[in-house]
Amino acid sequence: MLRSVSREFRTIVKHARSCSSTSAQSQRLQGKVALITGAASGLGKATAHQFIQHGAQVIIADINYDLGQQVADELGPKAHFVQCDVTVEAQVKDAVDNAIARHGKLDIMYNNAGIVGPSVPPSIADLNLDEFNKVMKINVGGVIAGIKHAARVMIPAGYGSILCTASICGIMGGFGPHPYNISKFTIHGIVKSAASDLCKNGIRINCISPGPIPTPMSVGQIAHFYPGSTREKIVEMMNGLGELKGAKCEEIDVAKAALYLASDEAKYITGHNLVVDGGLTSFKTLNMPNPN
Repeated sequence: MLRSVSREFRTIVKHARSCSSTSAQSQRLQGKVALITGAASGLGKATAHQFIQHGAQVIIADINYDLGQQVADELGPKAHFVQCDVTVEAQVKDAVDNAIARHGKLDIMYNNAGIVGPSVPPSIADLNLDEFNKVMKINVGGVIAGIKHAARVMIPAGYGSILCTASICGIMGGFGPHPYNISKFTIHGIVKSAASDLCKNGIRINCISPGPIPTPMSVGQIAHFYPGSTREKIVEMMNGLGELKGAKCEEIDVAKAALYLASDEAKYITGHNLVVDGGLTSFKTLNMPNPN
């Protein structure tokens, strides 16, 4: 009888420990504070939701006040909105300071805000440099401002994780307009350069390069090149670009990649570009005709 009770007790304890471990794993960002730029829609919004699901407090930073406030309300009490134009360094600084004032720290900075830019002719000979500079100011200048001010508060703390959204357009040419492509090629270099500096302070910095994802921004851009095509047709085309059978790249895939890089599970990863593209930039299947 005593042996039976003892066995049952051990089973209960083992189950409790297992549940505790599972709960801890499901809250991978418990107690963390994150700031995400461009978080009112698309990849930023999906990542904000994922971070909150895993226990983080999230500052939603976006230039769109109405949409940003709506998303913060939708995500609940762990989300807070601050209006932020990443091309204005003072606003980036204020967003970081807001996180410190509200939560006393900043564990994760995700520089996600970006634009594709206006549709441009395929030839670089016709490139509008004003349009180019606008894209670079947001996609590159905004990222550097985010890294600078995140580092400002993370260096004294001696830890932190900084993320940046890159793209497969920064790995292979021809996937997007020149300004966007060039801006995304630059992100990898920024991450490598900053990693060499920040690693001595215990701060990690990485970027994510997603494959084609039918976000409102990307679908709208591609529609310029295929006038008359329906949204459904464009989404179908984008989903068919990957090489991984039975899978397609979705916003949640990038959000989960960000979750991994932001969490302690990636504690020894810095200066890395995590490509989430189903093999698109690794190889290309040749659909050769059947000789028979």
